[in-house]
Amino acid sequence: MSDRHAENSSLSTVRALTARVVGAVETVANPVTEREREYRRIVALCAPFAALVLVAGLYPLSEVVRISVSTAQYRSVGFSLDAYATLFGDPYYRRVAFDSLWLTTGTTLVSVGLAVPIAHALEKYDLPGEDLLVTLVSFPISLPGIVAAFMILVLFGNNGVVTAVAAALTGSRPTDLAFAVSVPGLFVAFVYSMVPRATLILRGTYAEVDSAAEEAAQALGATPFETFRYVTLPQIRPGITGALILTFRTGLAIFGTLVVIQTLVVWTLQLSRELGVGYDVQVAGAMATVYFAFTFLFTVLGLRYTSAEVGI
Repeated sequence: MSDRHAENSSLSTVRALTARVVGAVETVANPVTEREREYRRIVALCAPFAALVLVAGLYPLSEVVRISVSTAQYRSVGFSLDAYATLFGDPYYRRVAFDSLWLTTGTTLVSVGLAVPIAHALEKYDLPGEDLLVTLVSFPISLPGIVAAFMILVLFGNNGVVTAVAAALTGSRPTDLAFAVSVPGLFVAFVYSMVPRATLILRGTYAEVDSAAEEAAQALGATPFETFRYVTLPQIRPGITGALILTFRTGLAIFGTLVVIQTLVVWTLQLSRELGVGYDVQVAGAMATVYFAFTFLFTVLGLRYTSAEVGI
């Protein structure tokens, strides 16, 4: 009796959901009220993106998850968590994860720390050649990671310009001063790619700062630093949080730079190696799944507990 009741309840739920879906489709196809017509316009505008998410997002992601738990090398069959056991149990992969997190966290903090005064100067002062300065600041965004890494080699490599000048001034050998292919060189390359992104977000935040409140604080005797700390900073804090979230995700996703400067093995570089020599597709799938889950949850939690505005 109870089984029949449960079955009837399930059927009722399915019928109700089906009726709601059919009703929504009819509303979109044949709108009557202005609100229904507006609803149809929203659906029409969102449909291309929804199709893109389905075809280029959800379907490939589902395949990656299936591959990560497959028991066969080239087919999605069976179920096994061996790849995840390898990721979480092998000290090598834990080290890769740790290196990824500390490098990304460090470069994120430095990048946002540099972007705040840059955005402040660009928005608060009439600088000579401001258009050129904005172009120079935003230029690294258009560069592939490989090109950015090559520029670090040109500046700080054994034959780099900065290395040669420093060697001439100090009397040291260029090879003793070069650091392009070291961890500091990789750190600088990451910061070079991430500062423009943080700056663009903060410039938008600065544009919404209440200048009248800043002027009132200065009229009451506040110093420029006190004005920034007590008036400006609270207003740009959501932008700083958004910049932190965006640059952190950018740092996790950087790959091209690591192709040239392979001084530290991080998650994206190791993922590439899993698909190269040995071709361990299950571990590669598990790494991709963990990467997506971590990045998505980090963004959702960051936006949930802050008032920052940055796209997921």
